[in-house]
Amino acid sequence: MPTNRSIADILLAEGLATPEQIETAASAGRGRPERGLVEAGVITEADAVRVLSIQTGLDTVDLFHETVDRDLLEEVPSKFVFRHAVVPLERRNGVVRVAVSDPYDVYVLDELRLLIGSEVEPVLASPSDVEQFIKTHYGIGGETLDQMAAAAPADDVEVVEEVDEEDGNILEMARDASLIRLVNEILVEALKRRATDVHIEPLDKELRIRYRVDGVLYSASMPPRIKQYQAAIVSRIKIMSQLNIAEKRLPQDGRVKLQIEGREIDLRVSIIPMLFGEGIVLRILDTESIRFGLGDLGMGPQSLGLFERIIRQPHGILLVTGPTGSGKTTTLYAALSQINDDTRKIITIEDPVEYHLRGINQIQVREKINLNFARGLRHILRHDPDVVMIGEIRDFETAETAMQAAMTGHLVFSTLHTNDAAGAFTRLIDMGVESYLVASSLEGAMAQRLVRRICSHCKEEARPDDHPLLPEVAEAIEGPVYHGVGCDHCLKTGYHGRVGIFELLPVNDEVRDLVMKRVGSNVIRDAGRAAGMMTLREDGWDKVRAGLTTVEEVLRVTKEDVVQRRPAVQ
Repeated sequence: MPTNRSIADILLAEGLATPEQIETAASAGRGRPERGLVEAGVITEADAVRVLSIQTGLDTVDLFHETVDRDLLEEVPSKFVFRHAVVPLERRNGVVRVAVSDPYDVYVLDELRLLIGSEVEPVLASPSDVEQFIKTHYGIGGETLDQMAAAAPADDVEVVEEVDEEDGNILEMARDASLIRLVNEILVEALKRRATDVHIEPLDKELRIRYRVDGVLYSASMPPRIKQYQAAIVSRIKIMSQLNIAEKRLPQDGRVKLQIEGREIDLRVSIIPMLFGEGIVLRILDTESIRFGLGDLGMGPQSLGLFERIIRQPHGILLVTGPTGSGKTTTLYAALSQINDDTRKIITIEDPVEYHLRGINQIQVREKINLNFARGLRHILRHDPDVVMIGEIRDFETAETAMQAAMTGHLVFSTLHTNDAAGAFTRLIDMGVESYLVASSLEGAMAQRLVRRICSHCKEEARPDDHPLLPEVAEAIEGPVYHGVGCDHCLKTGYHGRVGIFELLPVNDEVRDLVMKRVGSNVIRDAGRAAGMMTLREDGWDKVRAGLTTVEEVLRVTKEDVVQRRPAVQ
């Protein structure tokens, strides 16, 4: 039942805000204190919905657990839904249940009643839930596509196969305000989801758009009619990144800097021709979200102390290994930031330079003019650096030059693609580097992976029957495990952000002797474990025990050694 109490009285009675906060919020929220308090971060959207429910007597609804009537959705024009943030849920006994975030906008409910010819029963949901529901069921950019379709001339002829030449209409459409808005909406949504990549993939009868969030791809809900604007979207992105819009047969790479909602974003653009059109991947480099502190990476105290000792050596090589997307470059940036001061000259050569580090000289690889890692490194050494970072050791020439640089008094950081830390030694020897150079110059090798972090807002202890694999790893974990049940903060995934797991192998005399003997990586790995090295999976179990990640995440990114115990240090 509705109450005669004001929103302010309910906020005070519920202990959600002070009188001073309510007075300030009422002004900021234009007479709606709950809105102002949400914007100020004093209360959550869920708190605001609860307060509105008490005041109006309306029920609340969890939109993510609602069974949606598809036929009913089609009865309400998407233009109306996007404009008024009102979504129909179900029709029961001639009454349509409708989710709203603003229960006081009675004119919208009256208009909807006329549109569908039925009585409506409003229920409350948070603005962000309503927005996400609309995007899920009507598609991202649905309103923009409606406007574009309404403006387009009627066409009863469908072109089955176009002549392969530049279409002036496509270029004109790519510069149209509605198309620009559509592309912007796709990018803004990526930023809201904390995506690192946007995949735009042309398929036979659809244009699929997916976002990579915390290392996992999620499909974005897009209206089917977006397929007809595929060529215009590609051309728009080419224009943004100053690529050749007429070239459709060859891959192209570009870069663009954007301001999105007050944040400076770099986009790396990769375009590849595919069977049904040009596919695009946009790598999002958000300079405001990245942190380069060693303490932010997730290393345990033992590994962190050892890592800091290695990066402060006067000379030698530190290698960070792992697959693409495992955070290697971020770790090296954190190491450089840690030792960056006025007494050291630091130069990097990267492909590409992902983030600009203040006080550090950074060089971009340019293969077209033969400025590769090996050639760049030789010239860097003539600039009297103390520390050199090489984006990646890919070939013998770069590897040998890096070893010689370490032998002549330079501290060198680089990355390598191997599965574990011990594999770095044998990989260099396989490249053709002499074993004595590897043994003499390497100070440490560290493998790493990224696992998704459990959302702190919906974290709870998991029951054993929630994890079928738990009996297999119970001995390794020895304690409770946690998971996220899914909430608005993590977009119902149960995860928010990522944390690293690490395998750091320091080079001692025994390891140097083994490298000189050109033994296999498994022998070097055993020597490291005997000296106290923690494997990737063991470090993962530590993160599980600490409640940072889940069993499934550790199993997803690491190789089997489930019940093996780390040998005691003698």
